[in-house]
Amino acid sequence: MTPVPHRAGLYLAVLQFLFTTCWTVYAIYLPQLAASAGIAAGAIILLLMLDQAIFTVTDFATGIAADKVSRVLGRVGFWVAGVTLLSCLAFVALPYIAPAGAGVFIAITVVWAVTSSALRAPPLMLLGKFAAKPAIPYLSSLALFGIGVAGAIAPYLAIALRQQDPRLPFVIASVVLVATTFGLAGVERMLARQAPAATPSAPVPPKPDLSRNAVIFALALIVLALGFQLHFAINSAPMFRRLASPEAVAWLMPVFWVGFNLAMFPAGALVNRIGHYPVMGISALIGAVAIAITALANSLELVVAAQFAAGAAWGCILMAAFTLAFAVGKDGHEGAMTGLLFSTLALATFVRMGAVAAGLPGNAALHSLLAWAPTVCWTLAGVGLFVAATATMRARPA
Repeated sequence: MTPVPHRAGLYLAVLQFLFTTCWTVYAIYLPQLAASAGIAAGAIILLLMLDQAIFTVTDFATGIAADKVSRVLGRVGFWVAGVTLLSCLAFVALPYIAPAGAGVFIAITVVWAVTSSALRAPPLMLLGKFAAKPAIPYLSSLALFGIGVAGAIAPYLAIALRQQDPRLPFVIASVVLVATTFGLAGVERMLARQAPAATPSAPVPPKPDLSRNAVIFALALIVLALGFQLHFAINSAPMFRRLASPEAVAWLMPVFWVGFNLAMFPAGALVNRIGHYPVMGISALIGAVAIAITALANSLELVVAAQFAAGAAWGCILMAAFTLAFAVGKDGHEGAMTGLLFSTLALATFVRMGAVAAGLPGNAALHSLLAWAPTVCWTLAGVGLFVAATATMRARPA
């Protein structure tokens, strides 16, 4: 029995937690830093959209680069560490160079955004490249657990840091992240040592159509991620404000991420049993029902329970999506597929921010449309994933 590299999964969880926390720190202080740089408050959303546009392109590009670099064992870890050092130097510089003006501040922000892509697809693609197939859902859940914890503490971090000078949080976050990243080369070698041995005598199944599967994967993820963005980032806070005091909203928002973290691990066993597409499809339909309940319920307790279920569904979707990305990209394209996954998430975030910049959430005429759009997105994606699952099963040789 191939051993499960628990330490590698825990390391990736810590790495993703630290990186996501750095982004949270950036988002918390961006209005203050932008004001110091002479950037109008109304332009902050445009700067955030620029970040997401960069991520959409560079996440896929760094995934492709990671596939090439990974042909020599140990190189991914050193490459990521070097790029992260440059990224964190740019990140630390932001609060110091902001008074120099908008041009300098935006230029350094672009450097940080471009180089930070090294911490998304390249580390996680190592799971798809080296881990045994049955262990991948569990290890993906561990890695995503770090993102979920960072999402859960984000509102509390905003409260704690609101009155603090930005320089110290930027320095601390960067130093800890860089120090952690230097361990990635060791994790890469550990995963490679524990990789299952090849079995040349076994018949080699025909390779799937990578481009076709990648298109199906990307389209499904864009629709699902857009539904998540509209529900969590636009609808959730007003939903809670209907039934709770404004002060309580920050403490209720993490309910989604609690569900996210708790559901991933048991869903991993389900992925191994029934497959990626069915788990994603079932989770999307359950999540669609939960989101609909949050829009209709008049009880805070029911909204909290439905929000927990929606978070659990998103956790199952994302965990299954990562394992599917590794499966589609197996044997040389794991980085490209992982990068494509992150790019779709960034694109959905960009679209959501564009809706905010256009003032759509404040448009009373669009209130019902925005309230029900996440349910529609997840229902359509769920049905589409079931169709894809059926087509995949029919295409398998008897």
